[in-house]
Amino acid sequence: QVQLAESGGGLVQAGGSLRLSCAASGSIDGIHVLAWYRQAPGKQRDLVASMSGGGVTHYADSVKGRFTISRDTPQNTIYLQMNSLKPEDTAVYFCNVYIIGKSGPLDYWGQGTQVTVSS
Repeated sequence: QVQLAESGGGLVQAGGSLRLSCAASGSIDGIHVLAWYRQAPGKQRDLVASMSGGGVTHYADSVKGRFTISRDTPQNTIYLQMNSLKPEDTAVYFCNVYIIGKSGPLDYWGQGTQVTVSS
């Protein structure tokens, strides 16, 4: 069982930066993908960035060159560095861990953290 807790959201002006953190309790082993999603009001939840267990990263086109996903394995923490923020980045950001377990896939979500970018 993995529990995730996001932090680091807040209100920032356009052009500013924020770093989101996702602290994981429990073991993340085997084949897995770490990811950040976001959901704006009235919209679906969309993938922002992901990182495989082997370190391969993927970014949504809208955040390429501005956002960076990383992990601190000893601290069991996932980060999302967000630079050059835009008002359209405003959303609730969710941390996700997807594990291919022996009994099937395991999908864990955090509670979300609000990011608001003012123009």
